[in-house]
This record gives sequence, structure tokens and C-alpha cells, in this order.
Amino acid sequence: MLCLLFVPILWQDMPVSGALRLAWLDVYQELSPRERRSAPAVIVAIDEASLDRFGQWPWPRTLVAQLIDKLGAARPAAIGVDILFPEPDRLSPEWLAPSVADADPQLAARLARLPRHDAVLAASIKAAPVALGVAGLETGVISGPVSFTPSLQKGSDVRGALRHYASALRSLPEIDAAAGGHGLLSADTEAGVVRRMPMVALVGTIPVLPLSLETLRLASGEALFFVRGGSAGVEAVGFGDLTVPTQSDGRLWLHYTPHDASRYISASDVLRGEVDHAQLERKLVLVGVTGLGLIDYQTTPLGERMPGIEIHAQVLENIFDGALLMRPRWAAWVEGLALFVAGLVVVCAVPRLSPGRSTFLLGFLLAALASAGFGAYRVAGFLIDASVPGAAITFLFAAMLVETLAEANAQRKMLQERLQREREAAARIAGELDAARRIQIGSLPRPELAFPAERRFEISAAMEPAREVGGDLYDFFMLDAEHLFFLVGDVSGKGLPASIFMAVSKALCKSAALRRGRRIDELLREANAEIARENPESLFVTVFAGVLDVLSGRLEYCNAGHEPPFVLAPHGEIARLEEGGGPPLCVLDGFSYVAAEHRMSRRGILCVVSDGVTEAMNAAGELYGAGRLRQALERGRDAENPGALVDAIRADIGRFVGGAESADDLTLLVLRWNGASAR
Repeated sequence: MLCLLFVPILWQDMPVSGALRLAWLDVYQELSPRERRSAPAVIVAIDEASLDRFGQWPWPRTLVAQLIDKLGAARPAAIGVDILFPEPDRLSPEWLAPSVADADPQLAARLARLPRHDAVLAASIKAAPVALGVAGLETGVISGPVSFTPSLQKGSDVRGALRHYASALRSLPEIDAAAGGHGLLSADTEAGVVRRMPMVALVGTIPVLPLSLETLRLASGEALFFVRGGSAGVEAVGFGDLTVPTQSDGRLWLHYTPHDASRYISASDVLRGEVDHAQLERKLVLVGVTGLGLIDYQTTPLGERMPGIEIHAQVLENIFDGALLMRPRWAAWVEGLALFVAGLVVVCAVPRLSPGRSTFLLGFLLAALASAGFGAYRVAGFLIDASVPGAAITFLFAAMLVETLAEANAQRKMLQERLQREREAAARIAGELDAARRIQIGSLPRPELAFPAERRFEISAAMEPAREVGGDLYDFFMLDAEHLFFLVGDVSGKGLPASIFMAVSKALCKSAALRRGRRIDELLREANAEIARENPESLFVTVFAGVLDVLSGRLEYCNAGHEPPFVLAPHGEIARLEEGGGPPLCVLDGFSYVAAEHRMSRRGILCVVSDGVTEAMNAAGELYGAGRLRQALERGRDAENPGALVDAIRADIGRFVGGAESADDLTLLVLRWNGASAR
């Protein structure tokens, strides 16, 4: 896309981009018109006041001759006449004599003896340094002798690059031959505006200067002018020591000032002798008709209309002031480089910036282009276009922004679809985890249902997973009528993997217990071996397991790396069972676990917890610890039943933790032996 945007830069005459470029270059002159520093030319205007004083146009040629004589008497450097005299003067005596011959033969004879007006005008023109204007024609051929200023070609022949006219409209041969020079009056408009004036053009095959430059040549006394060409076309036009740089087609960009009435002198003032000769002496005098309705006013880049004769005067001021405008041959390359650099910035930046920042970047780039172009105009008189690169950058920005927004919209839709899928998956997983939680909790025995008629002992337990499901476990059941088996375990890790391993461990421990009976050490050795075989994730589990003789209160237990339990006598101290046991299951293969014994007191209490109780943490990072658990047991030793003690400990932990997130699963099991006689 960026390459396509170079087309209007390289193809300078594309209709749309060309019109945009010309309008932009006009803005430079509107913002900062040329300051008039010299006044080499004076315009003698046949204006409204002159027409009111001497009658309507066309005037008799004798009156025009008087004007030329008056101007010649003031010793101007040269006179340029922006008036054509292509037909005989119908007010001349030779034209009037036949019309009155029948009515007054004597008057007709006297009129016939008077000099012809065209001859009078030719004599006045010949007596003064006058350059006459000629109008270029698109059709026709040049016939008869040609009286244009001879030219010299320097360098390459560039006639093919010049503006070409097939022929020219000239004054009558008698008048035309009397002039010391002949200059073109024609100038092409571009969209109705005169921006460029040819400094040399072809009439047939002959190079011709414009009236302004021809008047200056006549004033310089040079007999010929030169055209210097190069590889790219015309480089300059000049004569003597004067060289006027041009564009490659021989045209000059006009640097305008606003219309200035001080350039003008009324022809009526000249004819009445009311003009000081000092105003005209050594000046380039341009004579033209400015009366409204008699000429076409030309539109300038300043947005105003002015007579064509004033445009010729501004050409001379451009040359004398050295205030020439140039559109360099390298301008298109500079504009292309600006477009390339700004385009790369847009291409690289727009996808990474927000729309607001991208718009700010575009404004900055356009302002930089405009400032650079205007600065080149103000400082060096170079016409560097910022509009076409700016329009191309704006188009590229819009395309990039649309593409970026479309891509962002597509990505947003993709994210929405992905989010919806993830929400559905999360909901499905949440449902599955909720079902797993229910299954896990449901797999744990419920004390109130396990032993509804039992009075010799009471047992209660609770498990709160840190996540939806947990890795803690507990179990209890009767091995026979007199022995109660129970265990509390804690699988390493949390969440779903730990919960699955917990279920496997619980099932294998129960299976081993039912096979091994009351030998608690053998039970753990067998469970260690079986669980290790079903452990692809290399998890381990801590276990406290015990067998209570409900008749005697004898407790045989084994601790496989678990938190030592607390025992409470009805009126005694709180102690911990720290004997017997070994490492957690699945840590050492074939380890021989050692059992230990403890004699329970009547209405004595055993409390087994997982490390999630002692390591419960509050918002300040403090641990609940074994000390606070001991205090909670001390306060709850007289609880009505083990369930009430479990609830009291859980409530105390809840108050300590507050709103902090649980870091580990929390499990409690409380067993109270009431004695054999409680049955």
C-alpha cells in the first residue's frame, strides 16, 4: 500500500493530486505574500478616468500615438505595450473620406491629404524604445517575414520542452515593424489561476520572450537573448549579464504581492501633462487597458483578481528583487522521502498505539510536513508540496486504523468466544469439582450414623478442604465388637490430585486394616507398600492410625510422620502422644513401623488434627500453632460431647484466621472413651 501512495508523488500531473498540490502552494503565498522592495516597472493604465476624459475604447491611433510620444519624452528605459493593433483604425482619414465624398467633396479631399492614423502610430512607436505584445495562437501557421528577437541556444536543445504556439496574432505589419521588440502576452491559467508565466515559448519554431522580459531586454540594449538547456530541460533564460532561472519547461513561478495602486499612473494624466517625468525616467513603462469591461482580470494565488498588465509588472519585480520561486527538480524526491519516513512511522506506530494517540501522531506528522514546506518557501523560495504526502499519509493512517480496529474487533470477538468457552469449561469444571467435593465428603464416615447406639465411646470429625477438594482424610470403623479402628491422614499437596490420592490411600488403608486386624504396625507397613505402587506423581501421606479397645481403654497407635495428637484426662494435664511410628507413607520402601500404647482414662479425650490446624495463618502472617490449640482444648474439655469440642476448635480457628485465605486443608478428629460400663 505504501508503494502505491508514491504514484501521485512521482506522477506530478495527476488531475486530483496536481490540483491539490497547486492549491497547497497557493496557501504559502496567501499566508506570506512577497514584500515589494523595488519598483522597476510603472503601469500606464487606460483606466476608467481615461475613458471618461477621452472617450470610449478603442481610441483613435493618433491619441495612442500622443500617449507614446508623451511617454517617450520622459526618457523611460523601455515601453512595453500590452495592446494589439491587428486591424486598421476605422477613424483614420482614409476610411472617413469615402463616407463624406458625396455630401462634401472638398472635405473628402482634405481628409485624404491627412496622414493615416496607423502611420502616425507607427512613427511614434519607431521614435521610442517600444516592445509590442503578440498573442500566441493554438492554430494557424506563420506566414511572411518574422520579426522576433533572435536567440542563442546554450547547452542542450530544449525547444521540445517549451510551451508551443502554432502562430501568433500581431499588430498591423506597418505598426509591428516599427517596434524595437516583440513579446508574448499569453499566459496559461491552471484551474483559472495564473501561477506560472513562460519566460520563453515557441511561436512556430522560434523562441520568443514574454512582454515583460522583452521590455527589459530592449532597455538593456542587448540584440539577442539566450536559452540555456540541460539534461532535465530548460535551466535559464537571459541576455547580457542577466540570467533568470526557470523550471524545466521554461516557465517561472510568480511570487505575488497584493494589488498595489502605487504601480499605476492614469493615461489621462500623462496625456494632460500632469505627470512628473521623474516618475517615468529610466523606468520600464508598461501600457495596458484596465477599464472595467474591456479586459479579463486574472485570478492570482492570493485569491484576488488583477489586470494582466500588473502580472507582467510583478514578473519584473520578481527578477529585480531576486524573489524568484522555484520548484526544484529534486522536490519530488524530497516529498517521496518524507512520505516514506512518515509512512514507516504510521505503519509501525498505529498498531501499537491507542486510536487517540494514533490521531495525535497523525496530527504531529501533518504539522511537521506543513511546517517544513512553509519553512522552505519562506527561507529559500522553494515550493515543496506537503499536501500530497500529507493526504497520502492520512489515507494510509485511515487504512491502518481501519485494519487495526478490524483486527482488534476480530481479536475481541475471538477473546469473547474464548472467554465464553473458558467460562463454560470453568463452570463445567466447577460443577465437576463440586460433585467431587460431595463425593469426597460423602466418602468420609458420619459419626452420628456410624455408631447410633454406641455408649462406650463417642467420636466426631470434620474436614475443611482449602480448595474445592482436599488431600486430608479420616476414617473410623469397628474391626470387631470390641475394637475401634480410626485414622487421620494428610496427603502432600492440595486440590484435585491430592483428593484422588487421598481416596486411594483411604481405601488401601481400610483394606489393610480389615485384613490385618488389630496389628497397627503391620497395617502401616502393608499400606506403605501398596500405596507406593499406585503413586505415579510421587506423593506421600502422613497418617496417625490407632486401635481402641473399647472395653479396657487400651489404645494401640502408630504415627507415620503426622502431627502428634493431644490426650486429655478428665481432671489432668493435656499431653501429646509422641512415641512410636516412623516416616510418612511412600517415603521409604519396606520401613518397619513401630507401634505404641496408651491407656485412656474414663471420659478421657483424644484429639487428632492435621497440620492445617496448627499452621492456619491470619492476615498478619501469624500461625495458629500448637499452643493455641492446647488452650482451645483446655477451654473445651468439659464440652457436652466430641462434636461440640470439634465445633469449638473450628470456631476458635475461624476467629484467629479472620478473612485470610486458607493455605491448607483442615481436619480434626475427637474421640472420647466413656468406659465399658457406659454401655
